[in-house]
Amino acid sequence: MAIHSSTSATGYREDEGLYLESDTDEQLLIHIPFNQAVKLSSWAIRSTGSKGHAPRKVKLFINKPSLGFSEAADFPAAQELTLSEADLEGKALPLKLVKFTNVTKLSIFVEDNQEEEEVTRIQKIVLYGSGGQTMNVNEIKKVGEEQG
Repeated sequence: MAIHSSTSATGYREDEGLYLESDTDEQLLIHIPFNQAVKLSSWAIRSTGSKGHAPRKVKLFINKPSLGFSEAADFPAAQELTLSEADLEGKALPLKLVKFTNVTKLSIFVEDNQEEEEVTRIQKIVLYGSGGQTMNVNEIKKVGEEQG
């Protein structure tokens, strides 16, 4: 896996020459840890260069601290997506809210790309959601219930 940058005139977030590229085949495994539990509602992904190098089949895993390529290929994910070319233009794609409410680590496994090219390229990943305290439903009490 390699990160490439062609310019530094803009901030890294908006540098269109910056991209992540797989190195030995089309698969990529990206781990994103968070400092606190977050609730993710959607995400966006954009690819650069040839559309053939863009991700196609993607699996999203939550809170898997030691996930490797073989586990990612074999285990069920929190959500699986088959991305179209339109999905790769940076628009927000919804996530299954019930599955992404207490995320401390997000792992993104790109299984293959649009046209079975040797490498996969990703220009940008954006996560939408909120951080902060999570609510434990076991701690909810009826109104007027006395502790005794």
